[in-house]
Amino acid sequence: MGTSYTPEKVPLAEALIAGGETRSLELGQGVLGRTPEVFRQHFGDKPALLVADTNTFVVAGQAVVEAFRRAGQPCREPFVFTDPQLYAEHKYVAALEAALQGNDAIPVAVGAGTINDLTKLAAHRTGRRYLTVGTAASMDGYTAFGASITYQGSKQTFSCPAPLAVVADLNVICAAPEGMNASGYADLLAKTTAGADWLVADALGVEAIDRKAWNIVQGGLREAVADPAGVRSRSREATRRLTEGLMLSGLSMQWTKTSRPASGAEHQFSHLWDMQHHVHKGQTPAHGFKVGIGTLAVTALYEYLLGQKLENTDVEDCCVRWPDNAAREASVRALFSQADLTRVALQESQAKWVEAAGLRRQLTLLRTVWPVLKARLVQQLIPFQELKAMLRTAGAPVEPEEIGISRARLRESFLQAYYLRRRFTALDLAARCGLLEPALTHLFGPAGPWPVAKA
Repeated sequence: MGTSYTPEKVPLAEALIAGGETRSLELGQGVLGRTPEVFRQHFGDKPALLVADTNTFVVAGQAVVEAFRRAGQPCREPFVFTDPQLYAEHKYVAALEAALQGNDAIPVAVGAGTINDLTKLAAHRTGRRYLTVGTAASMDGYTAFGASITYQGSKQTFSCPAPLAVVADLNVICAAPEGMNASGYADLLAKTTAGADWLVADALGVEAIDRKAWNIVQGGLREAVADPAGVRSRSREATRRLTEGLMLSGLSMQWTKTSRPASGAEHQFSHLWDMQHHVHKGQTPAHGFKVGIGTLAVTALYEYLLGQKLENTDVEDCCVRWPDNAAREASVRALFSQADLTRVALQESQAKWVEAAGLRRQLTLLRTVWPVLKARLVQQLIPFQELKAMLRTAGAPVEPEEIGISRARLRESFLQAYYLRRRFTALDLAARCGLLEPALTHLFGPAGPWPVAKA
């Protein structure tokens, strides 16, 4: 615990070098017309294949095609997804792969999360890189390593490189449909709890912090989220800071080849609801909105833990009450009814489970480091009520019911999310200290943020 993790801001140019996969990022007003020039810098005179959906083709795709034609850059007939229910599902990857087979066209993804992930994986599978034109500051996946795709009923992350270049025109991004940039704002705010989870994992010797990745994400984070009202009012400067913060988050994942710098327990809530195929009013809630509710959930859990004297943890009592492997498996089977979720939870929870001797070492260390770790967590986290106000001001949901999650379901989601990923988070800290159930009793009790009325 002697190392300081006070973040230092990393310039975008330096982060691009560190990431290594995305070589250039054009971010500014009116840069859409520069797309052919950026394309030629990286791909020469190879033909381009614009990839969009019916909406993004109208808002930016047609203009990009016309810019390519004016520049004399070869451009194949655009590939436009017409399914109104388009989402990041494997069958759409396969359709784009088929269009790329037998030619050397370079995909130009025009869209946000779904279009980018579909193109990222299809390009990789056909042995080529691609360029992205962002149309909204809705998530941090533009520059991220890997694509999050639903395959065989479950959300999976496929290893594939980020785009070689990104063009992000603020005129287009500021005009994004209502709520999209608020979703990105919530996704960026989630880096506060993701960072807290990494501090805990580092302090307990589970997963050391990578200083460069830490600085890339955390260095400019508070500045990037400082103007939620500006995000909602489509301020150019607030949107620029938001977009840059999201791009930096993706670049940190390029550097580490893992989502650890940008994803903690808050994302486990979102992944859980994705894998449960959750819909609200006939639509899948935006990724950032699910993550935003997850961020509030994790922040509330941390505030409960920060109120406990963990330096006085009864290590032996925790070890006695720690479930053995059979009990862990029984808990998983009781919590999950879907076969695919049960399979993932059994595998992931096994990967991070420890014997009583290992738990004893972790908790003995926790008693020693807690005073310093607690101070770092207080500095890292945004207080629950302040966080809630920031999300509301940006236009993001702040109550679980707003995305169709009841309080009873949110309570159960804490337990399910704990088993769903092997990543060490606040959920694991609470469980190892025997405090997860007491925390939930408080959070969903009369004095908690989500009081549940008794039947």
